[in-house]
Amino acid sequence: MGAEDVRARLIAEARGWIGTPYLHRASLKGQGADCLGLIRGVWRAVVGPEPQGLPAYAPDWAEATKAEQMAQAAGRHMRALAVEAIAPGDVLLFRWREGFPAKHAAILVSADRMVHAHDGAAVAEVFLAPWWRRRLAFAFAFPGA
Repeated sequence: MGAEDVRARLIAEARGWIGTPYLHRASLKGQGADCLGLIRGVWRAVVGPEPQGLPAYAPDWAEATKAEQMAQAAGRHMRALAVEAIAPGDVLLFRWREGFPAKHAAILVSADRMVHAHDGAAVAEVFLAPWWRRRLAFAFAFPGA
């Protein structure tokens, strides 16, 4: 399967999660997911078994550790990209505030739209608006994409 086919499958799978309720640490389509759970679920559906177990994490894990744990984990299993070179199917990591580690993830599904799970809401497709673009810290390509 070519990279474009993989990207098309990633996008379709991410969109298939739309409407899944937000649930911290969950990763079950239609039942519950947080932003990392969305990435994990899309990985399982398109790439295969998850490459590592899920560590324990509280909602404030990034503020507590100050380490780029999410970006480091993504870099172990995905190809790092320049944020200027993102394409549909890529994983995007965001910082909520300057000086804090990236702790929010989404999947780009078109040049200006992404699918993500946000606390207090369901998985949704939203515009990659300037507010999001200013907070974009890292980007990664899934294996095969």
